[in-house]
Amino acid sequence: MRLVKYLLLSCLFAFAVAGCQTTGTQNNRLTEMQYAYSAAVRWGDFEGAANLIKPELRKQLAPTPMQLERYKQIQVSGYNDVGSEVDKKKGTAARVVNIGVINRHTMAERSVRYIEAWEWDPVAKTWWLIGGLPDFWQGE
Repeated sequence: MRLVKYLLLSCLFAFAVAGCQTTGTQNNRLTEMQYAYSAAVRWGDFEGAANLIKPELRKQLAPTPMQLERYKQIQVSGYNDVGSEVDKKKGTAARVVNIGVINRHTMAERSVRYIEAWEWDPVAKTWWLIGGLPDFWQGE
């Protein structure tokens, strides 16, 4: 089951990257990358989501093995876009989302607000996540 999810998300990511390099505007590319990212988070593929972190920041922002184990303790129940903003001059974008999170052990559900921060890479012609993955345990 996990392999099927991984293959599906890999295909989505490959199509998103291929689409980013061949057609569409910079905004369309942002939408494609945000869709791939939100799909990875919704399906609990946090390793796949970490692959969308800017390569130069990946070592610093990618989840540690312990953090990945912690992500296995939750189930994402919703991922809702609240608002977004693009600064074309700076080549940055931000999207505010509410993420529904269920603790697998207690079955308690709560909502976490998260801000995705993105940066345009003109060489790779793609957007990279520059803010890291959501911290579902902030304030606990």
